[in-house]
Amino acid sequence: QVQLVESGGGLVPPGGSLRLSCACVASGNIFTIATMAWYRQAPGKQRELVAQITSAYRTTYADSVKGRFTIFRDAAKNTAYLQMNSLKPEDTAIYYCFAAWWENNNAWGQGTQVTVSS
Repeated sequence: QVQLVESGGGLVPPGGSLRLSCACVASGNIFTIATMAWYRQAPGKQRELVAQITSAYRTTYADSVKGRFTIFRDAAKNTAYLQMNSLKPEDTAIYYCFAAWWENNNAWGQGTQVTVSS
């Protein structure tokens, strides 16, 4: 069983920064082998992939966040992070952590609200 616990959301003015954390609580070495990702869902919109990082530390980003967001992971802490800089109002959404491992195993976090507003 895998549990993803997110933290770090909040209210920030345009141009500000936030760091989201996703702690992976699991037995064995699931975090080590999992691809970790962050998705977001704004009101009235579909959930979209923001960034992901593989177990080999290969990263991909949505075009809308390239150059502003950075995904990284700390194996010693079983935690994945999303550093968000130069935030825009259109980044406002609920952000979800996601983990996938082996062929058909995956887990979602509970979501954390990010609001970018003056």
